[in-house]
Amino acid sequence: MRPLLALLLLACAFSAQAEIKTQTIPYQSADGTKLIGYYAYDDAKAGKRPGVIVVHEFWGLNDYAKRRARDLAALGYSALAVDMYGDGKTAAHPKEAMAFMQAALKDAKVADARFAAGVELLKAQPQTDPAKIAAIGYCFGGRVVLDMARQGMPLLGVASFHGVLDTKTPAQPGVVKAKILVEHGSADTIVPPASVAAFKQEMDAAKVDYKFVEQPGAKHSFTSPEADMHKDHGLDVGYDKNADEKSWADLQAFFASIFG
Repeated sequence: MRPLLALLLLACAFSAQAEIKTQTIPYQSADGTKLIGYYAYDDAKAGKRPGVIVVHEFWGLNDYAKRRARDLAALGYSALAVDMYGDGKTAAHPKEAMAFMQAALKDAKVADARFAAGVELLKAQPQTDPAKIAAIGYCFGGRVVLDMARQGMPLLGVASFHGVLDTKTPAQPGVVKAKILVEHGSADTIVPPASVAAFKQEMDAAKVDYKFVEQPGAKHSFTSPEADMHKDHGLDVGYDKNADEKSWADLQAFFASIFG
């Protein structure tokens, strides 16, 4: 066999082996809500690996959240995009999305139970190291993961991307176990400077180990290429490729620090 042909066949064989596997997994929270998770991992990687929860924007468990799970799988993590609305609901219009989000946040215990159910599902996957779990969230999902950290959920770290920073349950000294990364756009009008200042004051007062990164000139939803479609709905959002790539690099460095 010619050397070049042999190399091509070897490359094709390796490519066929290195594949991101995905699976839709039904599960339910303690209150009986039926949920649908989207799980992703790289089957070419042997053994257990850190697990990462992905919490969707207020649009629901859409293609963007699922893509981020695949992105994490490609980095070598066991990733689960969770469902905070139930039945995998998604919205196309802001009014519908707002209704879904408000319903999910109406009772904090319900939101906690849905997130916790996702964590248990991720830990149960054979590829996951249950001792190494983190969470990331976008917009609404950013608030969710920050609130889970505030409540002392045993996560190694949480990362919020253009997340909602306000909360009804401020962090208290000695409670937060997770390290925190916040990626925020300097031109975000949905999460105004007053909210940023209040968040930093809250974290400092509670002596939380956190890092706040401001992406220059970035608007709300700066990581999502789909954001520009929603400008017609009157939302002050926009994709920023530079901020997206920089914040993703920050996340990888953050995970390297917490997972070891």
